[in-house]
Amino acid sequence: MTIDWHDLGTAFALYLVLEGLVPFLSPESAQRAFRALAATAARHVRVMGLASMAAGCTLLYWIRG
Repeated sequence: MTIDWHDLGTAFALYLVLEGLVPFLSPESAQRAFRALAATAARHVRVMGLASMAAGCTLLYWIRG
């Protein structure tokens, strides 16, 4: 299996666009969310990150499968 760098670059660019939507559209909401995340225990942040990665892998498997 080879890596298609064009698809990887496209996916990363789309990620950056989606990641920037909330701070652009509602900076106050984004600031509240970042403050809440900063106040969350590291273990909970780690679990949320793991859940996000698992959901992303599942979605990718479903789409590409």
